[in-house]
Amino acid sequence: MTLALVLNQPRNIPEVFVLKKLTIALSLSFVGSLAHADSPDIANWESVVEEARGQTVYFNAWGGAENINAYLEWVGEELRDCCEIELAHVKLDDTANAVAKVVAERAAGRDQGGSVDLIWINGENFASMKERGLLLEKGWAEKLPNWLFVDIANKPTVLTDFTIPVEGQAAPWGMAKLVFFYDSARLEEVSLPSSADELLDWAEANPGRFSYPSPPDFIGSSFLKQVLIETVGDPTVLQQPADEADFDTASAPLFDYLDRLHKVAWREGRAFPQNYPAMKQLLADGELEIIFAFNPSEASNAIANFELPDTVRSFTFEEGTLGNTHFVAIPYNASAKAGALVTANFLMSPEAQLRKQDPEVWGDPTVLGMDKLPETLQADFAALDLGIATLAPEELGPVLEEPHPSWMERVEEAWKRRYTVGN
Repeated sequence: MTLALVLNQPRNIPEVFVLKKLTIALSLSFVGSLAHADSPDIANWESVVEEARGQTVYFNAWGGAENINAYLEWVGEELRDCCEIELAHVKLDDTANAVAKVVAERAAGRDQGGSVDLIWINGENFASMKERGLLLEKGWAEKLPNWLFVDIANKPTVLTDFTIPVEGQAAPWGMAKLVFFYDSARLEEVSLPSSADELLDWAEANPGRFSYPSPPDFIGSSFLKQVLIETVGDPTVLQQPADEADFDTASAPLFDYLDRLHKVAWREGRAFPQNYPAMKQLLADGELEIIFAFNPSEASNAIANFELPDTVRSFTFEEGTLGNTHFVAIPYNASAKAGALVTANFLMSPEAQLRKQDPEVWGDPTVLGMDKLPETLQADFAALDLGIATLAPEELGPVLEEPHPSWMERVEEAWKRRYTVGN
């Protein structure tokens, strides 16, 4: 086994090649190992990479965006070239489906040889899997070679997911923040709302021009959380489990808000866009005037791919918008644990993070700290053209922390009872 076996061959980024050699070399000095008998020994990274050779990693990840799917195809090519790993993207429309597979397998006694090797996971499902003991042991993510580049100091959400301590049971993959988009050819900047209340006022003044995907769509649920945070009487209650608070009282302002919004929403709230791509198309078609996404570069990416006109711009709310880190997790019974570890490590690598932050590829903000990278790589990140519609980091405004995942479960259930029963 040589170091070259774990290196991805450079593609016009020679400094990454050098960095990877450094990364792998440093990894060999790491100490500690996973406690589970059948888990690979990360302290011996070369052995992990060797074990991963020839494995197929079934990566269960949202498959609703062409640019993300294309990025994962590139990841698969890189892993095939460097480590002879086959990456099979199992395209999901709801992460809960992957969790359900693991739950069913444990119920059937399938504690090894599971069908899910890696999951692009959100806070609610991470909390559920962690509570049920369905994740690989604690600490593995923080032992990966590329962990040393992660920005822990300035991006504390890489250590918590929806208030739940990650404890190394998931590897950070990207940063997210709720950002709104509009077409400056149709709307004047001075008319844009700067809070959820002003958005409601704007929607009432412009009936039929705003909507949101219905939950449990991730983007739609994120919008509900934004409104919940802005309208709840005491926002600190959202950092505790919902059953420790008076849910009806705390959520009443949210549903009062939605009752008013639906009366003036697109199709009068009787139908909702399926997801963000559908909402984006409605903006392009001129049916909606304001949409939103959980990626500050999403509008620039859409412009680069000719999905939105180049007059689209971004804005946020003055008091802040929802923000978090997204992760990948490995189920306790994954068949290809070694391959999943190598994949998670590659997804955190400077090479993969640099490509992912490019708006022409994906535009997903990095989890890495620039001060932890060599100067050449810092320059590569600084040289990225984030696009005409992307706000500078200092323009994104404050980050509003995610509520405890139990709040979203209760909100989604209440939303369904209130707005879909009998419709």
